[in-house]
Parts: sequence; C-alpha cells; structure tokens
Amino acid sequence: MDTGVSVIGSGQVSGTPDVLRVSLGVEHSAPDVASAVARVGERTDAVMDALRGQGLEESQLATSAVNVFQEYREPDSAPAYRASHTISVETKDLTGFGALLNAAVDAVGNSLSLHGLQFDVEDKTELLAQARELAFQQAKERAGQLAALAGFSLGSVTAIAETYQQEGIPRVRLSASKAAYDSALNITPGDHTVSVSLEVNFSWA
Repeated sequence: MDTGVSVIGSGQVSGTPDVLRVSLGVEHSAPDVASAVARVGERTDAVMDALRGQGLEESQLATSAVNVFQEYREPDSAPAYRASHTISVETKDLTGFGALLNAAVDAVGNSLSLHGLQFDVEDKTELLAQARELAFQQAKERAGQLAALAGFSLGSVTAIAETYQQEGIPRVRLSASKAAYDSALNITPGDHTVSVSLEVNFSWA
C-alpha cells in the first residue's frame, strides 16, 4: 500500500453450544503386530456397539485414527507392539456424556482412554457475522483516529483480510465417589466464543 493506513480490528461473540464432540481411544499391546491389531479391532467394535446401545447412530460415530507401533522396552526384553484406534463421537445430548463414557468403559475397561471433549456451535453463521461487524467497526474507528492524528481524512477501503478463531473449553468436575461415571462426572458447557480479526487497509481521501 503506497498511501493510506492499515489497521487490525477484532470482534468476539459468544453463543450457547448445541453439540458435543468426544474423542475416545482404544489400545492394546501384544507380542506381535497381528495380535495387537486384531485385539484392538475387537475392542473398538465393542465400544462402538456400546455407544450404539446408548442411542447413537452411525453418522455420529467414526474411527478417526489408527496407529501401530513398537513399544519401548528395556534391553533384552521381549518386544511388544501397541495398536490403537481413535473414535470420534458427536452428540446433541449435552448432558449424556457420563452415560456414554460409562458404557464405553463397561465394554473394554482399562483399554479405553479419553482423549478430549469439546462443546461447539454447529452453525456459526450468525455468530461470525456479528463478530465480523464488531471487528470492522473497531478497525474503522482505529483508522479514523490514526488519520486524524496524521492530519489526513480517511478514504475508502482498499483491502480486507480475515482470520477466525473459536473457543469452547468445557468445565469438568471429577468426583471422588466410586459411583458410575454418569453420576460421578459433571461437565458444564459454558459459552462458545468465536473471534474474528480483520486487517483493513484504507486509502487517504
């Protein structure tokens, strides 16, 4: 840009989550690769069946990663191989996480791991539009101030670049109770925030 001013504006808008995404892992170690792969496949099927038993449909379940590797062992120890599957789960029942986890644990026990969970807003169109408006308003105000300080008048927009971020961190409370997970684990969705940053170039009038 030869003449004019370039500024960055940002806008944040929060919405109520309407979908929960969970990532579960199933692992198994064995003396050889074939056994590890076969066994983890059986246990993954067991978890999938347990989740279907909780009312989830095929479209809500997916195997998102498969890994096989040799475990590190002390010298002169027998080799071992670990196979793992990652299962992605999506549900609109934001209160049913404990029941899902409990069903999966019942199916495979200690072979299960929880990789993470995230609350999200499925359709962010309106949130993004609002955040974009706030970001542009801030950018225009900053540009106007800079133009006045420099003794210029603000002209038209010559270029815009956008970046987008989202935040949806759940609050999780673990109970010391030995009861089932669906009563011992409480998660609160909180708000889901989307952030838009705009780099806006203005010419001088």
